[in-house]
Amino acid sequence: MRSRFRAIPVSLAVLAAMFTFGVSAEDKSAGHGATDGQTPAAAVEAYATEPEPPRADVFDPSKAHAAEPEPDTADAAEPEHPNSHEVAAETSEQPVDESGAEAENSPVGVKAPSFGADDGEPGVPVAGGLDGLAPYKLIRSLQFVQDSVVQGDHSAMEMQRFLIGVIDTRLREAEQDVFDDPRNVDAALIYAMSGGNPETLEMLAIRDKYGNFDNEVTTVLRAYLNGKAATIKTTLAEVVEIYRDTEIGPYLTLVSANVMAAANDSAALDMFDWARLTAPGTLVEEAALRRSLFIAVQKNLVERALNYAQIYARRFIDSPYAGQYADLLVDLVVLHYDKVGEERLNQILSFMDRPRKREVYLRIARKAAISGLRELAVLASKKAETLFTPSDKLPQALAELYSGMSRIPTDGVAAVLADINAVSQGQLTQRDQALRQAALIIAEEVIRKPDPNSLTQAFSPNVAASDKVDDSQVPDGGIEELASTLETKPTVSPEDEETVAKDAVFREYVADRKQTLERIDKMLEGVEEDKGS
Repeated sequence: MRSRFRAIPVSLAVLAAMFTFGVSAEDKSAGHGATDGQTPAAAVEAYATEPEPPRADVFDPSKAHAAEPEPDTADAAEPEHPNSHEVAAETSEQPVDESGAEAENSPVGVKAPSFGADDGEPGVPVAGGLDGLAPYKLIRSLQFVQDSVVQGDHSAMEMQRFLIGVIDTRLREAEQDVFDDPRNVDAALIYAMSGGNPETLEMLAIRDKYGNFDNEVTTVLRAYLNGKAATIKTTLAEVVEIYRDTEIGPYLTLVSANVMAAANDSAALDMFDWARLTAPGTLVEEAALRRSLFIAVQKNLVERALNYAQIYARRFIDSPYAGQYADLLVDLVVLHYDKVGEERLNQILSFMDRPRKREVYLRIARKAAISGLRELAVLASKKAETLFTPSDKLPQALAELYSGMSRIPTDGVAAVLADINAVSQGQLTQRDQALRQAALIIAEEVIRKPDPNSLTQAFSPNVAASDKVDDSQVPDGGIEELASTLETKPTVSPEDEETVAKDAVFREYVADRKQTLERIDKMLEGVEEDKGS
């Protein structure tokens, strides 16, 4: 029996959400959504097949972290961020949906996935149907699952996608009298601000015949979801003030803070603070903390950024979005290490397990090496090495590479070159392979002996400062005629000809060095975004 349950990666959040909207059928022998002869557990197993990722992968610099989906915000002014951690006008906090659940030309929006039935049907209805379930009850289940995800229950991510599809269908098929209940109106708005289909809110607003939806709220949200956030800043602030103490208050505040952040408004931090404090432990708090950290780093608010970083590490270090947080933390440390200091960094890392600490130090070492911060790169590499285990082959190789890169400008370049050559290229990612190749070229150029036939020095022209003109050499026309004669009959000494020739050789040498630097820059194109902030 124990081995059977091990094969079913279903969390408490998944089971609670399924129970909320009637997934558990009264007839246990038939199971919910199961085919003939299939147990309920088997049906759930077929559905929840995505295993929980290893915790260390969150901070693994060798793995790319997929950014969360964002609505189209092409018309909104956004602050630049070289590491692709942008605070944009954003509604969705959902992980990337790789299942392609929403067809581009689907007339009914997001469709709930099947429970794994083999009969070829597009989906299996839940026990009891959804007709009797109010949208606000489904939204409560979605909120519970989303909050479980950001607190580390990765097995609930598939249920999150499923619930979004179920709610979308329920809202589209609901009769108008369903929205006579204000809780269902709030549910539709929260759905739109929680990663739901923007077209569903558009459809509900058009169908609203009885004024159940506040036109001001739907107007600003529709503009926001359609990428026109820059045009609604003032109106959105007024709407937030009206609905601040309601069920949708934290969501509207988060949306308003996103718009303000895109406009580079410092007041966005206060809005994010209010949103997270009114929705503790939720997806809203996680998103607000992450965006607050980004803004504080960009505006050089070091103390405030450190507070955000420590709170996030304590509360949401297991979130699937913690990879973005790790990048922001590395930016903060590399840009402001003189203010951060080792003690404060240790306080933040104290909330992380050993693999995460190691990966953070490796990221710091990498970014510091690229940015030319030699001492910080060496320090971070040594810190990472103290956290290795005998099986950590890849992290060990990365630490040696980053440490070697930072030691190139020192006296022992030959030893550094040997260390870098010892790092197996097959163990590195494509970006780190480019770094290794660039480091090798630089180290080889440093220790290469100069060629006396090509390396020359520029010579100053031979100018006799004390030359005097004898009065007997001045023609009858005076100084003007003498100057004209000198201009029309220039003379070049043999020494000048030799200097010109050497200058040409020197220019050729400089051009060759320039080509070498261009080759290095080309190899580093894939990692250029890591340089600087």
